[in-house]
Amino acid sequence: MPVVAAKLKALLPYALLILAGGLTTLAFAPYTLWWLPLLTQALLVFFVQRATSARQACLYGFSYGLGWFGVGISWVHVSIDQFGGLPLAGSLGLMALLVSYLALFPLLASALSYQLRLQRIMPLLFAASWTLAEWLRSVMLTGFPWLSLGYSQTSAGLKDLAPLIGETGISFVLAFSAAALAQLTFKQKPLARYSYVIVAGIIFAASPQLTAFKGWQDTDKTLSVLLVQGNIKQELRWAPEQEWPTMLKYMDLTRPHFQTDLVIWPEAAIPQLEPLAESYLDNLNRAALYANTAVISGILDYNFKTQQAWNNLIVLGKRYRDSTDGDYFYGHGNRYSKHHLLPVGEFVPMEDWLRKLAPIFDLPMSSFTRGSYVQPNLVANGYHILPAICFEIAFPEQIAANMTADTQLLLTVSNDAWFGDSIGPLQHMQIAQMRALEFGRPLLRATNNGVTATVNAAGEISKVAPQFTEAVLTDTVRLTEGATPYSRFGDTPLQLLSITLLLCCGARRYTLRHASHSGNPAI
Repeated sequence: MPVVAAKLKALLPYALLILAGGLTTLAFAPYTLWWLPLLTQALLVFFVQRATSARQACLYGFSYGLGWFGVGISWVHVSIDQFGGLPLAGSLGLMALLVSYLALFPLLASALSYQLRLQRIMPLLFAASWTLAEWLRSVMLTGFPWLSLGYSQTSAGLKDLAPLIGETGISFVLAFSAAALAQLTFKQKPLARYSYVIVAGIIFAASPQLTAFKGWQDTDKTLSVLLVQGNIKQELRWAPEQEWPTMLKYMDLTRPHFQTDLVIWPEAAIPQLEPLAESYLDNLNRAALYANTAVISGILDYNFKTQQAWNNLIVLGKRYRDSTDGDYFYGHGNRYSKHHLLPVGEFVPMEDWLRKLAPIFDLPMSSFTRGSYVQPNLVANGYHILPAICFEIAFPEQIAANMTADTQLLLTVSNDAWFGDSIGPLQHMQIAQMRALEFGRPLLRATNNGVTATVNAAGEISKVAPQFTEAVLTDTVRLTEGATPYSRFGDTPLQLLSITLLLCCGARRYTLRHASHSGNPAI
């Protein structure tokens, strides 16, 4: 019995960290317990500080990651299970593989914090390690920055820092503050023990006062918008017999509201390939011109000669306020092609092998060509609009690269029907809110079955359509002007700061280790 008790005691930290990671999901939409990461990360730092080996520190971080992503992105299993064509054991195995991969990044942050440990500056060290690990998560294997901790602050807490330092900067502050709380559990000189938590408290208290430096302001210009939510079941979206019923549905939902300045249909709302839908598009174009408005719709393009496909947005109807573009023609330049393609869903790595392995790797419409990283803004009815399709809204650096002095609106379209009534679409909406906060521009989000909404430049949802229903959402959006500090500088200053901190800590650890080996009594 004593042996069993000792083993259970040894496993307790890992169990607590898995639980803490899982609870962190409650910080995000739809629960929004924004203060929770301070406690769960503090527990992680507490154990990492007391690790007796690098292996143990790594396991602590990995355990936290297993809980965090195992619960937080559990909604991915909905699409794998319902549309992947795999037995339950296979779909759960894929999920375990994905969660384990993502858990490697908190493992990395924990390993760096342990290897470079300098107790006096542990909060800064942990924040820098966490920031570097999260940056790697956002770029490796095309990137998956979902559930980055800063998104938990979209509606409260540190939200006012977003125009200044972005979601990444907010994540740094959260990691620093959590480590500052953990620092209180160490017996040290009062300055080292309490100074960091005092600094963290000041940052939280001062955050609402920093709106004066946000860099943007409202104008007296507004526009009326219509967002159409068709609520097409996922299993019917690409059924050939459903093409015309779907296209007629979108036209019927839109026609009574054509008097608005701008009409938005969601990702791939028109289920016909663009070269095959010219008559429909020409009719829609004429209707928009007659109503003195513009329509932006998702549609798939396919070049039959080169056998290349693109996930596109196109503008129909009025382009400029004072003139029209005339008839629609295939290939016109007022379009956007998705750049950041979703692995498996829109491109398949090693597809010659994987497509034969399981149906999930051979989904319809899963072999697209990338659009350019930087593309001109869409121009619709005289408004300059920066688009992002689905997953792209999670990459602020791509938004920043396409932001111009003329950009007036952010637009994101999506189809989250893959994920049913899970929390995934609500987290997706929260990510879009953060982009509005960071860049100081109102945002429109049109989806197939929700969440369809308008967001003001302060990141607040103005209007939202009910999920899982046919809906039309009308709103009047106030435009803004000016540039946020984050839109100008992005994450580069924070990345340089984090790398510098880690290099300094590494140099200091090397000096201490070398002095210890040489027997220098001054160290």
